[in-house]
Amino acid sequence: MVKKLFINPKDVFVKKETDLGKILEFQYNKTLEDEFTEKNITKEDAFEILKEMIWIRVSEEFLDTIKIKGEWKGLPYQYNGPAHMATGQEAATVGLHFLLDKDDFIFGTHRNHAEVISKGLSTIYKMEDKELLEIMEKYNDGKILKAINQTTYKFKSTKEKAIFFFMYGFLAEIWGKEQGFNLGLAGSMHLFFTPFGIYPNNAIVGASASLALGAALFKLTQQKKGISIANIGDGGVSTGPFWETLNFATMDQYKNLWSSPYNKRPPFMVNLMNNQYGMGGQTVGETMGYHIPARLAAGINPDNMFAERVNGQDVLATIDLIRRKKEIVLKGDGPVLNEIVTYRYNGHSSGDLESYRTPQEIELWRKIDPIELFAKQMIESKLLKGLDDLKEIRKKIEDLYYQIYKLSIDPKITKELDWDNDNQVLDNLMFSRKKFTYTTDKKVEVELKKEENPRVQRISKRERYAFDKNGNKLSKMKSYQIRDGIFEAILDHYYKEPTFAGWGEELRDWGGAYGVYNGLTESLPYHRLFNSPITEAAIVGTACGYAIAGGQAIVELEYFDFLFRAGDELSNQLSKWRAMSGGQLKLPVVVRTNIGSQYGVQHSQDYTSVLASITGINLVAPVTPYDAKGLMNTALNSEDPTFFIETQKLYDKGEFFVKEGVPKDYYEIPFGEGVIREQGDDLTIVTLGAALYTAIDAAKILREKYNIKAEIIDMRSAVPFDYDIIINSIKKTGKVIFINEGFERMNFMKAVASNITEFAFDYLDSPPAVLGARNWIMPGADYEKYIYPQIDDILSTIDGKIMKLKDYQAKKINTVVEYKRRAKYGV
Repeated sequence: MVKKLFINPKDVFVKKETDLGKILEFQYNKTLEDEFTEKNITKEDAFEILKEMIWIRVSEEFLDTIKIKGEWKGLPYQYNGPAHMATGQEAATVGLHFLLDKDDFIFGTHRNHAEVISKGLSTIYKMEDKELLEIMEKYNDGKILKAINQTTYKFKSTKEKAIFFFMYGFLAEIWGKEQGFNLGLAGSMHLFFTPFGIYPNNAIVGASASLALGAALFKLTQQKKGISIANIGDGGVSTGPFWETLNFATMDQYKNLWSSPYNKRPPFMVNLMNNQYGMGGQTVGETMGYHIPARLAAGINPDNMFAERVNGQDVLATIDLIRRKKEIVLKGDGPVLNEIVTYRYNGHSSGDLESYRTPQEIELWRKIDPIELFAKQMIESKLLKGLDDLKEIRKKIEDLYYQIYKLSIDPKITKELDWDNDNQVLDNLMFSRKKFTYTTDKKVEVELKKEENPRVQRISKRERYAFDKNGNKLSKMKSYQIRDGIFEAILDHYYKEPTFAGWGEELRDWGGAYGVYNGLTESLPYHRLFNSPITEAAIVGTACGYAIAGGQAIVELEYFDFLFRAGDELSNQLSKWRAMSGGQLKLPVVVRTNIGSQYGVQHSQDYTSVLASITGINLVAPVTPYDAKGLMNTALNSEDPTFFIETQKLYDKGEFFVKEGVPKDYYEIPFGEGVIREQGDDLTIVTLGAALYTAIDAAKILREKYNIKAEIIDMRSAVPFDYDIIINSIKKTGKVIFINEGFERMNFMKAVASNITEFAFDYLDSPPAVLGARNWIMPGADYEKYIYPQIDDILSTIDGKIMKLKDYQAKKINTVVEYKRRAKYGV
């Protein structure tokens, strides 16, 4: 289905004024009695609301005491981790989550304890006992349930046991114990518990927005229940990824171009928790210019994102806000942005000296304490006789919390992972190494049969091996190309997995910058393939959230140079949440990019070494059609995230190595397996990426002119990688050169060479040599040959570092002396 948006200049240049509308502030003026009369809440609800606020207050004061004194109620414990309390914000957090259920997802911040507790307790309040028991029995292989069954405390009900279970898992996670929600690997700033709709909380300010939007996209495209919420602090609204997310969330195409029933905006809500401070900086009056955070919505879409400010000290006002705004979001008219004005009594963290504010200011806010304000209304409604009743409720909660705390620090019951004795303790958590589980309860949605796709028909006429039967090289037009291999794998997966969706810049209609996606538009409805704004951070972040929620995504960073625009999303989100979840989350995401050519300084750089330093993500770089299709199939059939590196100058390459041609049927190439491209006994040449073809040309000269038979190994994968193929080759040759088109300084091949020096030291006749691009800027198209490794660079490096080539006259200098000179000048 091709886009049809006609732009008439007569409709563009019209004299007019645009009214940005109004943002409502502090409109709520009801009482608890009014809410009872209108049957918005019950008296039982009122008690639950009060108890949830007290639970938060007790928990935050408990943790503050532990950090300061190292004990609570005479029971000592040394906790060395972070603690970001939200004491004073209880009404805001309880109000925001009281009307939500397990199908409503929240993604929050480092100051998440209150949000986790309120969402957890309100979910327990609504959930049936049978479902609670099932969750307790199954979650984390029953580790938490087994632990709490050893307490001497006698539970009065299933719900009380569920509260004990939840708060014990909460504390054990903060302590870093195996019985925590996430095996203790998420900790205080990243707590989450998905059975209750509590999704990853983020220590990267503002980062939860794109993840929450990704989950909302999953709910929209898969027609799932509930909404997805990003809880963001007022200090986080200035971050680039946050703004990218708002633009992504409000795209016109959702309603203008997507087909029914998907022609709605994603069920996405943003809650700005304005507690007046970032760390010590004040967003209003100091570090920002908006005066009120809600104002920022005025520039996003004509609805102003239905932005509104409410009194976060009034729990009823906050509940009323969510009741009204959730309805908007569920109708598909959102997204919504809410500003909840509140105040934190504590400093930013336990070590905060609070030099940026006065005790008088804190005291003024304590006079409108949210728990006391609500308790007074309950007294006026005769639900409480007086403040003594409030103290009694708190005492009961403290007594139960004490039992939870005691169990959470019992070393016989609450234990650490076996860090001391198991040096593989996280190996199976960094990656699952499991096959993707296909969705069976929904049919794939496509526009036509696969065999009817125009590009499929064109590809069927191409030769899948680059040479004819006489050994003559076929023209590019007749050869099956690398871009065809990638396309075939992706298209095939679209016809298998209904949750599979793709987005990025200029993918639909255009087909991507280099035509890999040409033909997908004809086969796929908009909700499965769509153009995103120019938002690299949000592109990757939404893919991460989409996968966490249960889907599978393929997204694209148009050039490798744009990597750093999505640096956090790759290094802290997509690559980390599986391990931080204790292995419970799946991240089936493929991020495609390409190394540019002929496009100058900012579109032609290879940053493989940067990606390889990020733990928790596969990294592959195919340079043949056979490998491109096989490795893409492997990536798409994996639960783990994969960064898929392509090369602009190779997209039209035919298959030079597999004489049978690229198979039409499905096949996979295991990650980490290199391949020998040419056999040899005198020298090993190892390549990653496009340098393979230069190495083959150099090997021909070595063979014909110097009688040196080189063995050429194409790594194909950077992470993971099995070194045996290189070691076995070096056992024959004793010599090795590593080549990659990334910059020479910190080139990924240096890490490979370092490992080989250790792994194969006894078989080496000389130190491994590494050849990369010059540490310069990448100039225009005509001068790339002076930057990227060329044939003469390979020969001169061999001659200068490994073995002398008889009568060789080097055109370029690649000796140890020359490399020392370059290092001295930083080039």
